[in-house]
Amino acid sequence: MTETYAAGPAVRDRGHTLFAQTMGYVAATTGLFALGTYLGRNFPGGIAFLAYLAALAALIGMQFSVRRSRQTTVALLGAFGLLMGVAVAPTLVYYASTDPQALWQAGAATALFVAAFGAAGFATRRDLTALARTCFWALLALLIFGVVLIFVNIPYGSLIYSVLGLLIFAGFIMFDFQRLRRSSDLESAPLLAASIFLDILNVFLFFLRIFRGGNR
Repeated sequence: MTETYAAGPAVRDRGHTLFAQTMGYVAATTGLFALGTYLGRNFPGGIAFLAYLAALAALIGMQFSVRRSRQTTVALLGAFGLLMGVAVAPTLVYYASTDPQALWQAGAATALFVAAFGAAGFATRRDLTALARTCFWALLALLIFGVVLIFVNIPYGSLIYSVLGLLIFAGFIMFDFQRLRRSSDLESAPLLAASIFLDILNVFLFFLRIFRGGNR
């Protein structure tokens, strides 16, 4: 009985540590992303595309290194954030030069959006695994819809695409924050941070599209 009772606080302590480490990694990755956007602000589109591919390679590498070397996984997470900043830099430079107000609006909306759905996912007792699977297939359908929009002019197509994207990533945010609450595996912190960072980045980009359209 004593060992069982003692295990409860120990698990909670690991959960609190995991939360702190994960959010610290998210903050650091965001900082490296900002550095990457600054470094890549004058790079041509070809460099941005190569940086995107390299970022994906770093993300995949994290899946293999997470159980082997924490230092390697953290280094790959940092490289992922930096490279994603370089990859997205041309997009952010475009918005900064044509509609800088949209950047601030998207940033504020993203903060509120992530806080709201993150808190909901962290607090809920309902298992959100099924929701995550549904969001995954919905994301694939959204990608196909995005390809269709390239070739077919659909009225309000961009707005529809962005709103659907926000709905999908609302589900992902809730699921990821629920995983953060339920897990006590400290080794998973870099992967959870990468997932939450991607949620935040995609939500920000969807809001950019919405506010860009609204400011025209």
